[in-house]
Amino acid sequence: MTYVVTDNCIACKYTDCVEVCPVDCFYEGENMLVIHPDECIDCGVCEPECPAEAIKPDTEPGLDNWLKLNAEYSAVWPNLAARRDPLPDAKENDGVEGKLAAMFSPKPGKGG
Repeated sequence: MTYVVTDNCIACKYTDCVEVCPVDCFYEGENMLVIHPDECIDCGVCEPECPAEAIKPDTEPGLDNWLKLNAEYSAVWPNLAARRDPLPDAKENDGVEGKLAAMFSPKPGKGG
């Protein structure tokens, strides 16, 4: 089992989860984070830290596409091991529907 970052992270990119991760398995895109499924140790400490409730266990139904997206982008985006400020419009974008189609960027973040 692993945890996955889902659509509500897009255009928010809170990094509270990164700060508590004991294995640094978060990777940074331009406007969201992903979890490397082979590095995640299933400890679950990240899930309650996400203000946007965007982190879910992969055992929840309907997350197959999110698991694939996390695996794909964690292989090419830089690792992020330190907390950063969320995106400027994070509060406004929290809970917006259809973010993957409308707002997702495949560009990498800065990492660090």
